[in-house]
Amino acid sequence: MKRKRWRPLSSPLTRRILAVNLIAPIILVAGLFYMDRYKQGLIRNELAGLATQAEMVAGAVGEGAVSEQALGFLELNNDLAQQMVRRLAEPAKVRAKLYDAVGDLAADSRYILSVKGNILIEELPPLQGTGWQAALSVWWERITTWMPDDETLTPHVELAEDRADHWPEAMAALAGHQQSTVRGRHGGMVLSVAVPVQRYKQVVGALVVQADGRNVAKSLFQVRLNILQIFMVSLAITVGLSFYMAGTIARPIRRLAIAAEQVRHGHGRRHKFPDFSSRGDEIGELSVAFKEMTEALWNRMDAIERFAADVSHEIKNPLTSVRSAVETAARLTDPEKQRKLLAIIQDDVERLNRLITDISDASRIDAELSRAETEPVAMTTMMEALGDIYRTTTEDQPIHFAVSVPKDDPLVVAGIEGRLVQVLRNLIGNALSFSPEGGTIRLNAEREGKFVRIEVEDDGPGIPDNKLAAIFDRFYSERPEAEKFGTHSGLGLSISKQIIDAHNGLIWAENRAEGGARFVVKLPSVR
Repeated sequence: MKRKRWRPLSSPLTRRILAVNLIAPIILVAGLFYMDRYKQGLIRNELAGLATQAEMVAGAVGEGAVSEQALGFLELNNDLAQQMVRRLAEPAKVRAKLYDAVGDLAADSRYILSVKGNILIEELPPLQGTGWQAALSVWWERITTWMPDDETLTPHVELAEDRADHWPEAMAALAGHQQSTVRGRHGGMVLSVAVPVQRYKQVVGALVVQADGRNVAKSLFQVRLNILQIFMVSLAITVGLSFYMAGTIARPIRRLAIAAEQVRHGHGRRHKFPDFSSRGDEIGELSVAFKEMTEALWNRMDAIERFAADVSHEIKNPLTSVRSAVETAARLTDPEKQRKLLAIIQDDVERLNRLITDISDASRIDAELSRAETEPVAMTTMMEALGDIYRTTTEDQPIHFAVSVPKDDPLVVAGIEGRLVQVLRNLIGNALSFSPEGGTIRLNAEREGKFVRIEVEDDGPGIPDNKLAAIFDRFYSERPEAEKFGTHSGLGLSISKQIIDAHNGLIWAENRAEGGARFVVKLPSVR
């Protein structure tokens, strides 16, 4: 199978890691469009500054452009007020308008007095700088022009005939109160502050100072620019870390997946899993688990192949004997010899039946053990019951049974009771086969740390030292000379080991110093 080249963005896991890591920077940059609280603070500060400037201009006009007439009447000198308003408003880059006591426009900083009359001055927008910040500022201004105006702000409308009654804050100033207002205009805003112009505590006019929201917008843009710079840095770090994380997670997982695919479609054992055990993390544990799983799979397949070969060999022997007996019986005419051959055939058929039964039991025991639920099993009670059963069933045989179990400890293990009984029956049956007349079979059980130790002992000839492990192999059979050939299939001890292994226990055989064999089973204790 052709191995695909690993591409970072082609991995769904990489895309998910990248998407999750980008959530925080995206939320950060989304805050560029939602800065109302900071914007309101800037507006308050800007209005406070305008109010201070308005009070200074109003104070100067009240002192310098108001003259006292007869009978204490105060009169506003419009020409002088126009010059003062113009000069005082120009450095602050604001627009100042002065309304007299009856609400007529008396002075406007946008006009300059000349011999030909008032000249209207239109302020040009500031020159755009150069560089990426200037370009970004132009881009942002274009975006803001597309945004709808704030519906909560009253539109700023200039009338041809400007009077105080058109501006609520001017009317409030004529009434002796200071008032500020914010109005919307072309995606921006106009800040307006009106203060009364007084002389001797008498209100002689209202001064309105107006400024666009350029300073507010500039401050907001600077904050947004700082956030954007932080976003770009965090975005670069996030993307880099995401690809690094994907490289350390997605790439090894993909390599493991490719190796698993090669094992599934390949032949033989040339395909090996990448070894990431040195990583010391979950992926390292996964690679070790894959490797062990593959080895276990190959071992299981080897066991199945050996089992199939052993079954074929064991079944072939009685079949060959039956075939020979049938062919010979067909040529014989002596009834006595024919009866002997028929007896041989019957024995071989019974042997085949035992073999097939035991083979069937051995082949399905793994599946049964994997599906069955374990439950607490009291080994003390089980062994006492088996001792009573065998004493009863072997009354006509010169065999004694001795059961030694603790009286106050049930020796509880977690297991499948029927299969554990099968193990003990196999061990006891094996001991019966080798026990001499008058011999004793001893069943012992005790607690050994966190395990329950079970022993089945006999007084037979024992087991050759070089066969202590081989007796648990399939179809191994070393029976007493007096026993009829073919009585046992050689699967009993192998099945017993299979059951004990499934219970996470141990089973082995050893010879007693006094003579005879001892089979030992150790199972994890529940309590």
